[in-house]
Amino acid sequence: MKKTQSESAGISGLNAANWQHVERRQWWLSSSGIAVSLILTLGIVTLLLPAILPDAKQFSYVDTSSATRGLLALIFVFDVYVIFQQVQIYRFRKQLAVREELFRLISENAVDMIALVDVDGTRLYNSPSYQRILGYSAEELRGISPIDQIHPDDRQKVIDAAKEAQTSGRGRRLEYRIRHRDGRWFTLESTASAVRNREGAVEKLVIVNRDITERKHLEEQLHLSQRLEAVGRLSGGVAHDFNNLLGVIIGYGEALQERIPRDDPNREAIDEIQKAGQRAAVLARQLLAVSRKQVLEPRILSLNSIALDVEKVLRRTIGADIQLEFNLASHLGMVRADRGQIEQVIMNLAINARDAMPNGGLLMIETEPAELDYADSLIKPYVVPGRYILLKVTDTGCGMDSDTQSRIFEPFFTTKEKGKGTGLGLAMAYGIVKQSGGYIWVDSEPGHGTTFKIFLPEVEGTPEDVQESAPAFQIGQSRGVILLVEDESSLRKLTKRTLIKSGHTVLEASNADQALYFAKQADTRIDVLLTDVIMPGMNGRLLAEAVSSLRPGIPVIYMSGYDDGELSTKGVLKPGMSILRKPFSRDQLVQAVEDVLTAVTEGKAPSEVAQ
Repeated sequence: MKKTQSESAGISGLNAANWQHVERRQWWLSSSGIAVSLILTLGIVTLLLPAILPDAKQFSYVDTSSATRGLLALIFVFDVYVIFQQVQIYRFRKQLAVREELFRLISENAVDMIALVDVDGTRLYNSPSYQRILGYSAEELRGISPIDQIHPDDRQKVIDAAKEAQTSGRGRRLEYRIRHRDGRWFTLESTASAVRNREGAVEKLVIVNRDITERKHLEEQLHLSQRLEAVGRLSGGVAHDFNNLLGVIIGYGEALQERIPRDDPNREAIDEIQKAGQRAAVLARQLLAVSRKQVLEPRILSLNSIALDVEKVLRRTIGADIQLEFNLASHLGMVRADRGQIEQVIMNLAINARDAMPNGGLLMIETEPAELDYADSLIKPYVVPGRYILLKVTDTGCGMDSDTQSRIFEPFFTTKEKGKGTGLGLAMAYGIVKQSGGYIWVDSEPGHGTTFKIFLPEVEGTPEDVQESAPAFQIGQSRGVILLVEDESSLRKLTKRTLIKSGHTVLEASNADQALYFAKQADTRIDVLLTDVIMPGMNGRLLAEAVSSLRPGIPVIYMSGYDDGELSTKGVLKPGMSILRKPFSRDQLVQAVEDVLTAVTEGKAPSEVAQ
């Protein structure tokens, strides 16, 4: 401990003022040594001169005996002085060695990159962290101009900052991109300090660079999450009422289409209203997907099966000038996801690839097992290590630069010309993948195509069957008594009308109190509870619980436009629940009720009913 304290004292003593004091002491010791040597030499010459020149004795008035004793004393003093001087030099050198070791430890173990450059920008020193972070050896750095390593878009601001530091003597903080040895671009945060000479002019710059690439990535993730949250609040706030209105428009539009023949002059207007309503419904679903506010109905499924199922649709969508190839792993695990949503992700990525290849090209869809480990979590801290199934969508299109890549998942961001896209396709894919517990990454360079990588957690189990799509609107084979609870009068009236036309009896309630009144009537038959989720007072889930306590085992169908947390856990539908997504068509409504009644007839539990 004493040694450490003395070394620390020596190190702390080597500041600028003490360093000058040590230099003055060294100069004084050296000067004193020279003076003593000259005096001793002069004394010896004085003693030896009479012996060498006999004629000089008559000019010698020096007592030889006294002179000899004086010289001996001087020699003794000189020897003591030499010993003292060597001790001082030893201490001085020891302090220098400790200081050099301290600086070596700092420079070799510093996380930041430290560089010393002259006013011309020539590198005088680079800390070893340059090699650890950027991959360049000391020899390579000496042969490369610092400016050449900087991203072309950032060079001018770096040059301006260096000139400012040279003229004012004060450096400012700035961020710029620098090229790694393997070609990647890293983002650095740099500060510069001026080193002045005795005249006060700046002669060197000490530059400290910090790698903030991961921090910038996390900031982008945070900003994207904030934007998605903002879109989520907006879409969630209007989704309920908007979907109710769309349901009325689409429903009555279907009724008019049924009544008005195709050759009627008014039929075209009705058809256009229907198309507009359907486009609005798609836009609403996209906004909910982007903001992760939709309710997913996940099943155990194979990505290979999904890829093959969408092949025909993909070939029609991308056109004949784009070659579509599949490379699907033969032994692939299962994932748990919403089949329709994953199909939508593939379609969105394929459309994005098509638009990136206006002159044709290759679109490759691949699947393979993958594992994300601890090393991946160090690069991307949000990654949970484990086994995943990888879905890759690769095109040979125009590619993207880094700036575009950093924004492609933003809602409403698009590089297409006005009217060619909504800017929601990739944002929607991002929202679906994230809500499914996975990750989506992009790898692209201008002129070298783009690869999207989707990682979904692997699960154990066998694929679950998916029921065939609903048939055309028809009178239901099973007839029952439906307790309909909907606070929106127009949608309630339309839903009641559709159910009655399908052969069912409908008990109509505008709120939970009216619904509970029917449920408490022991002589009133109720086969299915069809209820809205978001209602004034008691919501749909609490109503279902209250009705189930009065009529145990009653099947419940929820009508909902978005996820408010009542029916799902993190957007995944809770077990045993059936949901009819708003806005729904007549066919979807009739089929949902038909499925529940059929399941009750066959003795199945409500949880076994297909969604």
